[in-house]
Amino acid sequence: MRTFVAACLLSASALASAAPVAPASNHPILGIWELNLPEMSCSETYRFRADGTTLVMSAKEVSESEFRIPARPSGKGFYKLDDKITKDNGGVDCAGQVMKVGTTSTNYVRFNATATVFIMCVAESLEEACIGPFRRVIGQDI
Repeated sequence: MRTFVAACLLSASALASAAPVAPASNHPILGIWELNLPEMSCSETYRFRADGTTLVMSAKEVSESEFRIPARPSGKGFYKLDDKITKDNGGVDCAGQVMKVGTTSTNYVRFNATATVFIMCVAESLEEACIGPFRRVIGQDI
């Protein structure tokens, strides 16, 4: 499903020269999130780090990326998440895809009231293509 996260490609220059931007230390995205995909007998783990980078494990894939996310959600309650893959081990992800370094994407994240669950959509709408729920993994350091 990492492929879904990269589904909305940005122009290559959008994040090409941008260094990671550290989100606020209390941003709800920070931490470890798990996405279970029982229909694929697979799960993915996303580690959003305080330095603006992520570590993603999906089946045999391990990748790293840089992300940007605003401090506050839009009026519709979504955070715009821009992501650029910077490293990948070439392994196949849960969807059977191999991600390429340099792939960029924009998705929209919406948290529940306690920031313990989020969904990710291709637009600022629950009516558009969304995946989730991503559930916060409690008790592990980021």
